[in-house]
Amino acid sequence: MNKPVLKSILFGASVLALGTFASPGFAADIGACLITKTDTNPFFVKMKEGATAKAKELGVNLKAYAGKIDGDNESQVAAIESCIADGAKGILLVPSDSKAIVDPVKKARAAGILVIALDTPLEPIDAADATFATDNFKAGDLIGQWAKATLGDKAKDAKIAYLDLTPSQPTVDVLRDQGFMNGFGISKIANPTKIQDWGDARNVCHDVTNGNEEGGRSAMENCLQKDPTINVVYTINEPAAAGAYEALKAVGREKDVLLVSVDGGCPGVKNVAEGVIGATSQQYPLKMAALGIEAIKKFADSGEKPKPSDGKSFFDTGASLVTDKPVSAVESIDTKKGKDLCWG
Repeated sequence: MNKPVLKSILFGASVLALGTFASPGFAADIGACLITKTDTNPFFVKMKEGATAKAKELGVNLKAYAGKIDGDNESQVAAIESCIADGAKGILLVPSDSKAIVDPVKKARAAGILVIALDTPLEPIDAADATFATDNFKAGDLIGQWAKATLGDKAKDAKIAYLDLTPSQPTVDVLRDQGFMNGFGISKIANPTKIQDWGDARNVCHDVTNGNEEGGRSAMENCLQKDPTINVVYTINEPAAAGAYEALKAVGREKDVLLVSVDGGCPGVKNVAEGVIGATSQQYPLKMAALGIEAIKKFADSGEKPKPSDGKSFFDTGASLVTDKPVSAVESIDTKKGKDLCWG
């Protein structure tokens, strides 16, 4: 074993195990792991809540791990190694790097562990036994359709900034980004597997945010320096959108730029209600994780693996457009309903 791998394993064992959850009334002989990108993003907090509650209900012994920041692949590799060593029956994984994590996932599967990707598909998607996720292309498509309809004739002359996730371009990043382009009517997509596509003059800036507010602010500042006439901003998630709004507000542009996002967390829905974000696509992390624990329990009991939704390569856990400014062309729910369904 080489030193970097050994270092990762030791780091994972000593630092990254965030807790073990099981009902004291059960023998807890079925082990499961939840590995998220971070333990601070409300999306992953809610995911952990769903997994923990379902594990307690089903008598599954759950260990939770997380990276330090979005993109921290090394910590996730260490967590997988720990899960293998513990003899876990299943792993629920939200990959930070959907390509780099594939080999450790193969190792886990070779050890007889069911591996389910949550939220972000692996590359290739069949590197995991199953994927439980929002249709991220659809989530991007919904906000793209809404932005186009809201702008009307002005959409043909839009200047769009894309505030994405990380340089590694994980699948969730690419799918949401390209979904937005599709919904907005940008058809000159030269390479649908890459984010930075300059086939349409309306795409004036791409920058990365690491999925947090500080990153959103700095990425927005960078894009405004590149083109101060930007009037549409797509963001990978709502923390990034909040940072982008602060950067726009600092230069007096917060009222004349259309800002859209994805996630549907309670702070994000509140920002939609207050007019900070025009619309967001809401997804359901608690449902993803709870279904994942159920699938691990079923696999442990019967050997049966989960199946994808009809016509898809993954199990679709749903997405809804949330806005208080509906357009006739796109089905949506208002922020009152969004608050009933939000998380974080």
